[in-house]
Amino acid sequence: MRVFMLGWEFPPHISGGLGTACYGMTRGLDEIGVDVCFVLPTAVAPGTASHVRLRSPSDLPKRLSHRVETDEFEHVELHRVDAILEPYQTAESFDQAVRQMIAKQTVTEIELPSGESAGEEAPEPAPAPGSTPPPRGTVVAGGAGAHYVGDLMSQIQRYARLALELSAAEQFDVIHAHDWMTYPAALAVAAASRKPLVVHVHSTEFDRAGDDVNQQVYDIERMGMHGASRVVCVSYLTRNIAVNRYGVPDEKCEVVYNAVDLPQSGKWQMQPIKQTERIVLFLGRLTMQKGPEYFLRAAKKVVEKFQNVRFVMAGSGDMIAQCVREVADLKLGRYVTFTGFLRGDDVGRVFQMADLYVMPSVSEPFGIAPLEALSHNVPVIISRQSGVSEVLTHVLKVDFWDVDEMANKILAVLRHPSLRRTLRQHGHIELRKLSWKDSAVKLNDIYSELVEA
Repeated sequence: MRVFMLGWEFPPHISGGLGTACYGMTRGLDEIGVDVCFVLPTAVAPGTASHVRLRSPSDLPKRLSHRVETDEFEHVELHRVDAILEPYQTAESFDQAVRQMIAKQTVTEIELPSGESAGEEAPEPAPAPGSTPPPRGTVVAGGAGAHYVGDLMSQIQRYARLALELSAAEQFDVIHAHDWMTYPAALAVAAASRKPLVVHVHSTEFDRAGDDVNQQVYDIERMGMHGASRVVCVSYLTRNIAVNRYGVPDEKCEVVYNAVDLPQSGKWQMQPIKQTERIVLFLGRLTMQKGPEYFLRAAKKVVEKFQNVRFVMAGSGDMIAQCVREVADLKLGRYVTFTGFLRGDDVGRVFQMADLYVMPSVSEPFGIAPLEALSHNVPVIISRQSGVSEVLTHVLKVDFWDVDEMANKILAVLRHPSLRRTLRQHGHIELRKLSWKDSAVKLNDIYSELVEA
């Protein structure tokens, strides 16, 4: 099986949950013999090695029309393409073309706009429930685990053109697209190649923005889901959103859970690094979706009864200033530490220091961070409004809005060593049920069904 895979993020050392999921899933596919060509929107850094064939634009101003292999990249072949691709249309005409694609609702009819003229505008589709359409040409920033600056729509246009060009030189059986930024590219490749398309929904605009969705993003998400042969969701929570909010036929949706890497050689760190204060960790983007304000309100209730504690908020996002103000308003300054965005080994170090990890997400399609916490032998409290709550049984669960119950559970873990010990022991059992290889087998079954159809 050969897969042409489209993703906005890949190496886990430069990305968050989406990059980690893509990396783990493709490694599982590699383990079962699936050949993956992974297309990224930005140039791969020198020295990058991977288990998949990475494709990306180079940072050279000159286009090379042939495939090159270089000693700078170990075990990776790169097809270098000019990184400064001229947008084939304006942001306004791209938005108009997206709406035309939605109106057609069929991959075989989709054509990339020429750039000279977008043609007559199609009738406006029904807006997303509770949404406010943005002004034409709006710069869209955010989504899928990272914050993007600049004109994201232009980046998506360039990526679509890059993917279409690269696909012409590849042999593949299935197209697999991760999250909404890759959907226009995937639909273009599907239309040109006539190969089946699988879109992988890691999050939706309703997870990121609640009911106040960005209409442009919703339109692209809906276009991708309806144009795909199969829609893979990371949880039943996300599957229900795809069916009920995007109108995707129930029979098109499949659920494939994310996973986590187990400690090598079965070695579990049985005791966290000792410190005088108990460490309660929040690790994630500081955005509405992740519920950092509920974490802080619960922290206020905890310190009223237990002072030997420090709440560490590791991450960045558009709510950072609001969180800092809330810490001041709640008089929590001596109890809260902001670390900013962490990557690589720093993530492992902060987990090793933690006595407890809390994920108070308002809407979490899956949530890999609790699995990472368990893999570092850290007890977890997770929001019931998360996909990972569907697969984890022996953890503490709470509604994100119930800060009283969240505080009570935090206090219970901090005060009772026997509870911490039990949660750690059960965490080991939970993780052994989840593997990237098992998830990859489910994906490959979906590929095979489409190819044989």
